[in-house]
Amino acid sequence: MKRFVVTAAVAAAGALLVVQAPAPAQASTGSSFTSGSNPVLFVHGYNGDAGNWNTMADRFRADGWPSAHLRQWTYDSRQSNTVTAQQLSAEVDRVLAATGATKVDIVSHSMGGLSSRYYLKNLDGTSEVDAWVSLGGPNHGTDTANSCFDTSCTEMRIGSSFLTGLNSGDETPGSPRYATWWSPCDTVINPDSSVSLSGAVNSRTTCLSHTGLLTDATVYAQTRDMINR
Repeated sequence: MKRFVVTAAVAAAGALLVVQAPAPAQASTGSSFTSGSNPVLFVHGYNGDAGNWNTMADRFRADGWPSAHLRQWTYDSRQSNTVTAQQLSAEVDRVLAATGATKVDIVSHSMGGLSSRYYLKNLDGTSEVDAWVSLGGPNHGTDTANSCFDTSCTEMRIGSSFLTGLNSGDETPGSPRYATWWSPCDTVINPDSSVSLSGAVNSRTTCLSHTGLLTDATVYAQTRDMINR
């Protein structure tokens, strides 16, 4: 686990940091991988990396998903979410080419929900995505982004031009299935109502921290069952 010592001004930005909390992988009694299951592309949040998904990916493997169908992707989270969305589009194409699938499922955490939503809405992502998940996403902004100044972080501020454009019109466009999970104990996403999207299945979790959404067994099982239909 990484530990960060930061000034008070950066501490709020650090709260948006994703760290990997250790938790044992557990096989579940619910749905498992079949020939019709899509590959899963994981999109981390601000200052995160591919390792943030280790626990969830291990649980998917325990439920039968081959490693080739689980793509833990790392990107520069300081850049604009529009740039990340373009890179995500290319990554989706690579996953589809490598697996022979026609669509992917996207599971995002925190800020990862914004670039993936931009991809769906503005880069024809709806034709390549079957299901989209947001775990603790600042879909309508968060006040903890007021103290950080990377381009991507300012885009997470409530009322930013990026979010205004992203949320204009249909918040869940196209044919993909959309779902969000939010925790009443998530101190990073303020207000809690920021996560939910019109047209999505929006679920409240138990009292989990922002990073706890990544490793909670119930959130995993619900996410797995939502995408694996």
